[in-house]
Amino acid sequence: MASRGMDLPRHGTSVAMSGTDGENKPNEYPRNDTERVRRTVQPSLSRRKLRRRLLQWGVGALALLVLLGGAIAWIGFRAGQIRGNLEATTQLLPQLKKELLANDVARASNTVASLSEHTAAAKAASNDPLWKLASGLPWIGHNLTAASEVATTADDVTRLAAQPLVGAFESLDWKSLTPVNGAVPLAPLQKAAPSVVAAANSVELSYQRLAGIDQAALLPQIAAPLQSAKTQLDELRGVLSTASDAAQLLPPMMGTEGPRNYLLLIQNNAEVRSSGGIPGALAQLHAENGKITLTAQDSASAMGSFTPPVKVDAAQETIYSTRMGSYMQDVNMTPDFPTAASTARAMWLQRHPDQAIDGVISIDPVALALVLKATGPINVATALPERAGFGDLPTNLTSTNLVPVLLSQVYAEIQEPALQDAYFAEVAKNVFDMVAAGNAPGDKLVQSLATGVSENRILMWSAHSDEQAILGTQGIGGAISGPSVPAAGFGVYFNDGTGAKMDYYVKRTVQLVQRCNADGYAQYTAKITMTNTAPADAATALPAYVTGNAVFGIPSGSVATNVVAYGPSQARAQQARVDGKSVGIASHTHAERPVGVVRVQLAPGQKKTIEVDFSKVVQTNPAQLRVTPTIQQKSDVVLPEQKAKGCPGN
Repeated sequence: MASRGMDLPRHGTSVAMSGTDGENKPNEYPRNDTERVRRTVQPSLSRRKLRRRLLQWGVGALALLVLLGGAIAWIGFRAGQIRGNLEATTQLLPQLKKELLANDVARASNTVASLSEHTAAAKAASNDPLWKLASGLPWIGHNLTAASEVATTADDVTRLAAQPLVGAFESLDWKSLTPVNGAVPLAPLQKAAPSVVAAANSVELSYQRLAGIDQAALLPQIAAPLQSAKTQLDELRGVLSTASDAAQLLPPMMGTEGPRNYLLLIQNNAEVRSSGGIPGALAQLHAENGKITLTAQDSASAMGSFTPPVKVDAAQETIYSTRMGSYMQDVNMTPDFPTAASTARAMWLQRHPDQAIDGVISIDPVALALVLKATGPINVATALPERAGFGDLPTNLTSTNLVPVLLSQVYAEIQEPALQDAYFAEVAKNVFDMVAAGNAPGDKLVQSLATGVSENRILMWSAHSDEQAILGTQGIGGAISGPSVPAAGFGVYFNDGTGAKMDYYVKRTVQLVQRCNADGYAQYTAKITMTNTAPADAATALPAYVTGNAVFGIPSGSVATNVVAYGPSQARAQQARVDGKSVGIASHTHAERPVGVVRVQLAPGQKKTIEVDFSKVVQTNPAQLRVTPTIQQKSDVVLPEQKAKGCPGN
């Protein structure tokens, strides 16, 4: 028999021992089989639920990744559509410009149709619901929004500008502007004006919309097409702005609303001035109902000096002296044509008080030669009475020989300044007579004049404030401040200091060099090279009237020039060098623009390099450079901008 102290545990119970003390541990094991099964099965069920949930989460995550990947792929597909179509429009815009300038309406219409297809497709892709939804996301959203703006703008330009513009050009055949019975038919231009103006306004609004996008936060894939679109629009808006202004200005300025009279200055580039050359030959033009006639002629030398001088802006008088208001030959020592023109008008009216002058037009012999490309040769035999004392001057002038004859040969063959002026005046009269006679087809004449305007060889000022307000926004107005001058605008101008006609022999190049930025501002150098190509024996081989005969202290054959460099508004003209050596610089301010003046003298065959440094340039857009027009083509004078090596970002 077992002892009571050794009773065995009852069924369903157990004894647990811990350590060596034999103390019972309750609840270590299930009290029965059901409990044992429950406790054994529960962990297994929990693991199954966990696995099921993990599987569900995994499937959900995978589905999300698939959807996200699909969305990204779709957005990428749409981005490819937008980019491809915008690149196609970028290639078509220059083509459209050429076709419009050539007045090829049929091809221009086809090009616009292609443009419409591409811009509509790009806009549709940017209006995709998923694209719009993604545009609200941080970081990437700004890029998608910018791409949408570019696509929408491209479509707007096509619908609101290109299509109406082609319609306008269909009614405005450039050849229809060919003078008939001495008058330019202005009705086609007046009919086209509303469409041209509307197109210009549309392109301007589109450009401003793109210009308002912050490119700094954009991906390169978005920033590049945006910049390309801005560049294309900027060029297009310039062309359309000019066309719009011309459509509004030309009819009234050509006398459709009443007769007009203009003072014509023929600038002589052989003696250089800031806007081209001395205005030696002068004429009065009468415009009425599209017909222009030359009614009176004079010369700067015959007008003599003005005492007291005509009142001129004090800041400009400080830079260019009182000669601006004292002599017609010096009114354009300033590059600001509104100042030069208004001064010239005041002088003319003092000498011709019975005449009315509504505006001033300036043109140089190079521009006249461009006109002769359209009209054909002119005969100036009537300018050479009895051929006495005129040597071998040709009577037949062409676009090829006009410039050398007027700016060089005339001085070798004609000794009397009054006869030289008469010859100039006769040439101008013949050119205008050829134009009035309809010998220049309208399309060729427009092309020639457009080239002259683009090279700053044709300038215009109006005494009518409303018209001048429009001219002031265009390069043809020749202002050095105001809407026509870009924020990063530079200018390099030349004024003769020899008192002679030696600038015919001076060759020049001008280039902007962007140096490394400093203190958050851009730094630029205007680099000018000048070479006196006159023969070594110029002192004796050239006429005294050409060399100046040392009357003003410059050795015969040498050339003295005042180089005038303008920087952007509120920048600083810092220092100057000639052939790398520091020189004194006369520092001034004109219309809040810094002005630096350096005097240079060149012996025959001598070459010098002048550098003028500008600091603290606030650069909000690409720098632009305006230069005095000379006998050289603008493309030979103005060299592409150069960036200094070793600067961050260069």
